[in-house]
Amino acid sequence: MPHHSPLVATIVIGLVLAFILGAIANRLRISPLVGYILAGVIVGPHTPGFVADQSLALELAEIGVILLMFGVGLHFSPKDLLAVKAIAIPGAIVQIGIATALGVGLALLIGWGVPAGIVFGLALSVASTVVLLRALEEKRLLETKRGQIAVGWLIVEDLAMVLALVLLPALAEFTKGGGATTESLLLTLAITIGKVIAFVAVMLIVGRKAIPWLLHQIAYTGSRELFRLAVLAIALGVAFGAAQLFDVSFALGAFFAGMMLSESELSHEAAAETLPLRDAFAVLFFVSIGMLFSPAILVDDAWAVLATVFIIMIGKSLAAYAIVKAFGHPTRTALVISASLAQIGEFSFILAGLGVGLGLMPERARDLILAGALFSILLNPLFFLLIDKLLPKLQAESASAPTPVEETPQATGLYDHSVVIGHGRVGSLIVLALRDRGLPFLVVEENDERAAKLRALGVEAITGNAVKDDIRHLANMAGARRIFVAIPNAFESGQVVEQLRAANPQIEILARSHSDEETARLRELGASHVVMAESEVARAMIGIAQI
Repeated sequence: MPHHSPLVATIVIGLVLAFILGAIANRLRISPLVGYILAGVIVGPHTPGFVADQSLALELAEIGVILLMFGVGLHFSPKDLLAVKAIAIPGAIVQIGIATALGVGLALLIGWGVPAGIVFGLALSVASTVVLLRALEEKRLLETKRGQIAVGWLIVEDLAMVLALVLLPALAEFTKGGGATTESLLLTLAITIGKVIAFVAVMLIVGRKAIPWLLHQIAYTGSRELFRLAVLAIALGVAFGAAQLFDVSFALGAFFAGMMLSESELSHEAAAETLPLRDAFAVLFFVSIGMLFSPAILVDDAWAVLATVFIIMIGKSLAAYAIVKAFGHPTRTALVISASLAQIGEFSFILAGLGVGLGLMPERARDLILAGALFSILLNPLFFLLIDKLLPKLQAESASAPTPVEETPQATGLYDHSVVIGHGRVGSLIVLALRDRGLPFLVVEENDERAAKLRALGVEAITGNAVKDDIRHLANMAGARRIFVAIPNAFESGQVVEQLRAANPQIEILARSHSDEETARLRELGASHVVMAESEVARAMIGIAQI
């Protein structure tokens, strides 16, 4: 067996370095993404030492994009996507137009032609799927209205880039006098749109029934291994088939595969099965970004790099903010959308490579796009940090049209009360019991819609993540009698338990777990009582059987 496999070396060295540098970055209270990208720079061709295979890294990263978009689709339904079409479609189109115009302007200043400027501007206009979704997941915004608008916006951008990739070869022939005409361009556009419509129709008519049916049949076998394999086969197979048969992107195909499965009761289990692989390949995406970056451009073309980053992070964001506000959405929504789009990624690299290959754009433009992607990805978390810090000062919503989700949160007046963290299947049952007994309590829930429904029912609910200091302050957790940590994520539960115990050594903390290891860790971090779901089920079954 050969011991010098480029594939194995790229995966192993990339992940090991990403882990080491990501852990160091996290220790320094910096986003781990910085460590992942620096790992890519180290193994890239522009630094001494080991050089990983760039093409392999990019292909591996594409698997991460597929699994990520499949996971997002699992949280969406066609109804959710249609609910945001009024803002996502015109918003994305106008924002792409503004960013492209800014790119053309910079290209003309540098001395390139209009065709080069169009390709350059298009590359700067489309946000990275991986970065946007990771940011929304970290902020627990993916299932909120703001997150749904951002994902809908991303899907429209994705479709626009599919059209751009198909039209670029015809544009190259047209600009070089190679025989292409306006009629041929329009015909190419019509064929591409027809393929996209055909793909969507096949997924809605056939995929909506076939994909859940197939997964249910595998679930009936009782084999967890086969179920996991079926989920991966559906995600990757539909994505690949969509690209081969309909010329749509892998990401779009995977998103629709997940969306067709979203209404099945197996969707949550399918999402859990893809999570480990999704995270691993997403890390390889950031490593691949670092591999493409040449530090020399910072010296050779500093002003052009600054101008490129300005268009991506300021020009595009301001355009998105203005568009969202023009459609009557609150300041918080506009800020989240503008921050989510303030970066570029995988589609930008594809456009840049094709543009250079067709002779539409110089190699210098591709280098600027890569530099712009790197810096925008590194700086993007700061945008969300600024939102968290400045939103209370910036948000000045009209008092005549408030919405339950967007109201400025107020600190609770409760003391010696119960706090339920998470209003899912477990938390909702705890809430019912507390209400029946007439005990004072409130709920901390990350999902805006769930929190709004609770408030409509007269239940005090605070929207946010209990890990954050300000949310714990609003819920007066330090003055509470007991805390029910009802969220299923053991890692996040551990953070909450540890911080609550440090704030109040006397408080009673009840948490849930799914294994002996999780139970031991939560107890070690300070939980007063830990309930393991599997143990309670076993006790109930034994009790029913009267053993």
